[in-house]
Amino acid sequence: MSVITTSIWKRKRTWFAPIFLAAILIFIQLFYKRFGVSFSEGYFQLVMIMFIVIIIAFLGERIEKVRILNELNENLKKESEKLEDANKELEAFAYSVSHDLRVPLRAIDGFSRIIMEDYEEQLDDEGKRLLNIIRDNTKKMGQLIDDILLLSRASRQEMKMSQIDMESLVLNIFEELKPSIGDRDVQLEIKSLPTAIGDRTLLYQVFSNLISNSIKFTRIKDKAVIEVGAEKGKDENIYYVKDNGAGFNMKYINKLFGLFQRLHGTDEFEGTGVGLSIVQRIVRRHGGSVWGEGKVDEGATIYLSLPNKMEEL
Repeated sequence: MSVITTSIWKRKRTWFAPIFLAAILIFIQLFYKRFGVSFSEGYFQLVMIMFIVIIIAFLGERIEKVRILNELNENLKKESEKLEDANKELEAFAYSVSHDLRVPLRAIDGFSRIIMEDYEEQLDDEGKRLLNIIRDNTKKMGQLIDDILLLSRASRQEMKMSQIDMESLVLNIFEELKPSIGDRDVQLEIKSLPTAIGDRTLLYQVFSNLISNSIKFTRIKDKAVIEVGAEKGKDENIYYVKDNGAGFNMKYINKLFGLFQRLHGTDEFEGTGVGLSIVQRIVRRHGGSVWGEGKVDEGATIYLSLPNKMEEL
């Protein structure tokens, strides 16, 4: 007997045995009547009353369970609505704060630039160094604000689902990112890429983040190789972006997609630690999942799954 069957039997045996006994007595009563023999009417009526009481008790128990279940579902729905409202408020807050922070940042950057240009001769080397630090940090803060806005937009933007030519998407992204490559030797290898089902704008953001990461983390290589490919499955496609760059220690894999988490120092590679969080959020909105593999100094591969049928979304 399986565990499930055993569990069901344990729940039902309290009322099953009396019902089974009553059914046997009814059958015996009918059988014996055929041969002119019967139980006493009082005994038979007692058994029937027991049978009816048990049925009523069983139905009452079931009704109470349904009532409790409905109550739990209603409470769960209310909590879910509260959580959704809280998330919307948090996203709206992040969006508002990000916009409001831009004004003082522009002022700090603008005034520090004016000081550098108009009072350059009156500043010593230390003063110039400190002003440059101020300007560098305002730029970093500006990039962080941009990334927070992208993260908020990835959660709030309405999705328009369509079939997407992934090879064309990847080529367009690489062309857009070429200015950041400069005179480096970066080779893009595109394997067979099946059509994806999703929002083109959001998936463009996903692969732009992944490919730009690969361009950044292969900076240490004389020849950078970035491979984009996929495996087609029955209900979903597994896409990947692979590079031969700095890689990462799998010991810290749980931090890879964490917000503001970085596996490399800012003195090694620039960044805010938001890019992969955006990737994860967008992929999850499409009903897929994302994960990664890597090895220090031997490169990294980011995988993501996307449904390949419109009805799966």
